[in-house]
Amino acid sequence: MNIGIIGIGSFLPTNRVTNVDLEKRMDTSDEWIRTRTGIEARHLADSDLTVADMATHAAERALKSAGVSIEDIDAIVCATATAPSFPATACLVQANLGAKRAVAFDVSAACSGFIFAMDTAKGLMASKGFKKTLVIGAEKMGNLIDWDDRSTAVLFGDGAGAVVLGEDEVASVDSIILGSDGTGGKYLYENDEGKIVMNGREVFKFAVRKMPDIVVEALEQAGKTIQDMDVLVPHQANRRIIEAAIERLGLAEEKVVVTIQDHANTSAASIPLALAEAVKSGKITAGQTVVIAGFGAGLTWGASCLTWNNANITEEIRT
Repeated sequence: MNIGIIGIGSFLPTNRVTNVDLEKRMDTSDEWIRTRTGIEARHLADSDLTVADMATHAAERALKSAGVSIEDIDAIVCATATAPSFPATACLVQANLGAKRAVAFDVSAACSGFIFAMDTAKGLMASKGFKKTLVIGAEKMGNLIDWDDRSTAVLFGDGAGAVVLGEDEVASVDSIILGSDGTGGKYLYENDEGKIVMNGREVFKFAVRKMPDIVVEALEQAGKTIQDMDVLVPHQANRRIIEAAIERLGLAEEKVVVTIQDHANTSAASIPLALAEAVKSGKITAGQTVVIAGFGAGLTWGASCLTWNNANITEEIRT
């Protein structure tokens, strides 16, 4: 079975919080945040907007993009690290959409989660004969923010992105590579108070080293080289990490999708949000080789090489 992305959708909460807004609630500044992270604003969900709500909105738009009925969906796999542990967010999305036939469950691999979920869905399609699956990355990082810790509070945002995988290839999935190193779990984790704790220096060193390696590995597994890659869609954690990866790979800046300035770090939603933005803006066009790559708590990492076969896939990012 040739499996590819046939539709894409995304969702951002209406509450857009700028760096200037944060200046009013903590000891920080727009200049301090922008120069260290590249972030200018982030979207934060109101208390009554759940991870499942955001995931459902993104999924609805992905289904519309693919021209697929919910009755055609065989599985829903949702990557999230911020939703309640049960019931699974994917099950809530299933109920919201009325996807009565679909098996639904969550995966958790933090910021790499969307790629882990995509590989899981792809495996289900190969082993179970499923024809169409929904893959979602959705996070409400605002739930984990420690507003007394400016080193982490300014970094994160909320949102969701989704794709439909199917046999009719719009963007063929040519390779997926995954990895984990649990010895690095101490560098980024949720503490007993339910707040994010991060050793920024160690995470930065890990990401700068790992990002270029997994991009090259995903390309090699697809039988391609770095010269064949037209667009890189990296996890949006820190602009400095992205710039360091660009330098190590020898890439032109215009080949790289950067959305961190308005999205901040949305963990498992980061890559599908950035991919959707690249499709919407026309940065990704027919015939291109596209690599998505991410890293996160665990420590985990993942990358996938895609061939974008059809320019007609559309995505409308709405709030």
